[in-house]
Amino acid sequence: MPDYSIILWILCAICTVTGLSGLLLPLIPGAPVLFLGLLFGAWADNFHYVGVWTLMVLVVMTGLTYLVEFAASILGVKKFGGSRRAMAGAAIGGIVGLFLGIPGILLGPLFGAVIGELSLQRSLDEASRAGFGTVVGLAIGVAGKLAIGIAMVGLFLLVRFL
Repeated sequence: MPDYSIILWILCAICTVTGLSGLLLPLIPGAPVLFLGLLFGAWADNFHYVGVWTLMVLVVMTGLTYLVEFAASILGVKKFGGSRRAMAGAAIGGIVGLFLGIPGILLGPLFGAVIGELSLQRSLDEASRAGFGTVVGLAIGVAGKLAIGIAMVGLFLLVRFL
């Protein structure tokens, strides 16, 4: 092993733990940090075990975490009877919420969906049902992201040690 490999393994561990945490905490870009950690691990072994094909699969899985999160929140709104405007409101609320910290990230999509439904003259009950669907979708999205993140680590370990 080269002299710098211990530093790369330390960076691998730090980024992997931080990345997995970031899949749960909205302020840390979890999937990219996780990928970076696994890249450091591959680099530590001079890409002998984990090569370009495995890294490409990990890049696709990294992108998939964002798709899962977005689709889950939109489908949550739809499943609970929300309109297209509620889905758009949830997406806009999520983007605006990014700038308002953790409460904004959690409440932005909810308020966006509710406002979207209310803009169509729907009742508060219908609007709040769409907002609840957003929260359910976000929870499913987080679970999906975490599952993909764990699968990324599993793939890395499988390729590295088998």
